[in-house]
Amino acid sequence: MSTTAETAKPAGRKVIITCAVTGSIHTPTMTPHLPITPDEIATEAVAAAEAGASILHLHARDPKDGKPTPDPAVFMEFLPRIKQSTDAVVNITTGGGHGMSLEERLAAPLKASPEMCSLNMGSMNFGLFPLLDKYPSFQHEWERKHLENSRDFIFRNTFKDIEQVLARLGEGCGTRFEFECYDVGHLYNLAHFLDRKLVKPPLFVQTIFGILGGIGPDPENLMHMRRIADKLFGNDYQWSILAAGRHQMPLCTMGAVMGANVRVGLEDSIYVGKGELAKSNADQVAKIRRIVEDLSLEVATPAEARALLDLKGGDQVAF
Repeated sequence: MSTTAETAKPAGRKVIITCAVTGSIHTPTMTPHLPITPDEIATEAVAAAEAGASILHLHARDPKDGKPTPDPAVFMEFLPRIKQSTDAVVNITTGGGHGMSLEERLAAPLKASPEMCSLNMGSMNFGLFPLLDKYPSFQHEWERKHLENSRDFIFRNTFKDIEQVLARLGEGCGTRFEFECYDVGHLYNLAHFLDRKLVKPPLFVQTIFGILGGIGPDPENLMHMRRIADKLFGNDYQWSILAAGRHQMPLCTMGAVMGANVRVGLEDSIYVGKGELAKSNADQVAKIRRIVEDLSLEVATPAEARALLDLKGGDQVAF
């Protein structure tokens, strides 16, 4: 059994900043700064990379009303532009959005064959409906339905679903994964696939806090997730922290102190400070970069992130 002390990263380690640019949680009514169109997503992604993000986690939106879409054609309107404008690692969602089938969620990644994809490590309740209380009206009718439907919704990723993703994207495309772990059981699910040799180190383990249906955003939970990940994976993983809403910066900071990489972006929080909307993804990247560097840590370049995560390289994608 490994201990945190044994797996602590050495002084001078490189911290990978991931930026989740738009996601499928927040809606246009919540902030005027949410990237919607392919042009906006590309512009925001490139600016986030210039601010210090070495990985860009990407969803697509219907440019007419901002509704999440799995349409590969929409992805292909911004993926080539991002690749041409920055060396950052492109990480495409396989989680998609509420109500999308597995085939819909995989359509864009299979077409693009990216270096990385996110992969939720289990099925879960994914409650967004409390956000209804914050907004008396919405710009688009789909927004209210999107939030209300989460009251009776289970995000599905069964063991068979995960096996398919690992086979079709991992083996088939050479894509590696941001393993999204919303609770302790998801770490054990990942360990199951590691035991079966369906995934291989180094694992990029994204521990996620503050989503209703997953583990809560408590410092004790962050430490517990780290302890269990150390027990299960020893030195065979890179740890990263994602926290929703107002917990984003505090838990990312705590994680960085403890040896984690960090993820920010308007998918995870629309704020940059208390009550202050982030005007861009780059605002959040710049803030967490300042925090990381004030902790005497170094921010990883895209090339360093590729080496740490054993990625296939930006020249091996299909966009």
